[in-house]
This record gives sequence, C-alpha cells and structure tokens, in this order.
Amino acid sequence: MLQCLEGFNHLLGCLVQCFDTKAFKKPRGLEDPEIIARDTVFSVSEVEALYELFKKISSAVIDDGLINKEEFQLALFKTNKKESLFADRVFDLFDTKHNGILGFEEFARALSVFHPNAPIDDKIDCEANGSSYTCRVWHEPFR
Repeated sequence: MLQCLEGFNHLLGCLVQCFDTKAFKKPRGLEDPEIIARDTVFSVSEVEALYELFKKISSAVIDDGLINKEEFQLALFKTNKKESLFADRVFDLFDTKHNGILGFEEFARALSVFHPNAPIDDKIDCEANGSSYTCRVWHEPFR
C-alpha cells in the first residue's frame, strides 16, 4: 500500500511539473504606481485612479484582473451585443502583447498617449502606404 501511495505521489508530482502554474495565477494588483507614473504622463494619483477604473472594467464580465475585448467594448459603448470594428481596432492598439487581453500596464500606457500633456510624437505614428495612410499608437514597453 505504501508503494502505491509513493507511486501516486510521484505521478502527481510529474503532472504538476507539466503545467506552468504562472499561466493560471491571477494578475497581481497595482504594485508600484510610481514606476507607471514615471514611464507615462500620469501623476501617481492619476495612476491610482486609473487602476480603480481598470478594476471595474476588468471585472465586468470575468473577474480576472484583465480586460478582454468584450469588457473593453462594454466600457466604451455600454453594450457588448454588437460587433464593433472601431472597438476591435482600438483594443488591438491597446493590446501591445497581442494576446487578446489587457493588463493594467498595457491599459495605462495606451491611455497615456491620449493625455493632454503627452508629446505629439508619442500620440500618432503615421506612414504613407501608396494611396493610404497607416497610423498606430506608438510607445515603448515598460522598463
């Protein structure tokens, strides 16, 4: 019986190692608003207020500490019932990691470029492509 339990314990240990537990952890809260304030045009108090807004938006559909497209559209239009090309495109601009969800740092960084004190060069990066223009929000990743 003891050998059976040891075997089961070993099997369970192997299974646990197969999974990256970091992928299943809930995102941490606002750890250091000073870092985000330093890397954006927001003040520390604005970062803290922005985090409170982020928490409300990120818990609208799934309370996981992240904003998905449905929650983003709900925050913009107070409905998630219809497809919105505009909401999809804006979400894609915010989603710099291209993983379909927004963490707080992505959210804060993207909103920073819309702040009245943000430098104009940080606001829009446009380039000509034949007969059309492609514009995107430009920013550096957090340090």
